[in-house]
Amino acid sequence: MSRHRRGRLRWAHVHWTPDQWRAVLFTDESRFSLQSDSRRYLIWREPGTCYHPSNIRERDAYRGSSIRVWDGISLGGRTDLHVFPRGTVNAQAYRDYILDAYVCPYARTTGDDFLLQDDNASQHRDDYLQQETIQSMEWPALSPDPSPIKHVWDALGKCIAALNPPPQTLATALQEQWLSLPMEPIHSIIDSITHRCIAPRGDHSPY
Repeated sequence: MSRHRRGRLRWAHVHWTPDQWRAVLFTDESRFSLQSDSRRYLIWREPGTCYHPSNIRERDAYRGSSIRVWDGISLGGRTDLHVFPRGTVNAQAYRDYILDAYVCPYARTTGDDFLLQDDNASQHRDDYLQQETIQSMEWPALSPDPSPIKHVWDALGKCIAALNPPPQTLATALQEQWLSLPMEPIHSIIDSITHRCIAPRGDHSPY
């Protein structure tokens, strides 16, 4: 719709300087699991070795549950990876586990220009941010999420999938692999934000 195109064009920060982007903390939540979502696996093995011990993998029925994590990245660094306890993450839990523990300290070190980018979920939008004088970055309506952190989730997932043998504790493995991710590719992803923010005429971004 034309009004959404106009809104995306008004929103675009294509003329921002690197220092302005440095003040933005891109945050997101994601789920990870050791099991395939489709519960299907592709296995390559020699003929006649179907039941060889090397081709048999025991599966724990309770091991495949997913866990929910959160983190933040910026040109100035990144937060620790937070693993949520089991259960629903309501507004109070988000304030306690994320805003108090990570966002507010990060904002204080960044300064008055700090901007928080989250997924605009209603539970994240409350009076707490105003009380803490934290400004949020709004994404345009009806537009694919251009946040660079989506690519970082992909990289983290590939690191976990490459572990052999698979980790016994997914939460610990995610935190360890998160710490080992180099900052250079994270910076490169954020540097590309001006290209992924908006397409000509306000069309959807190709990213």
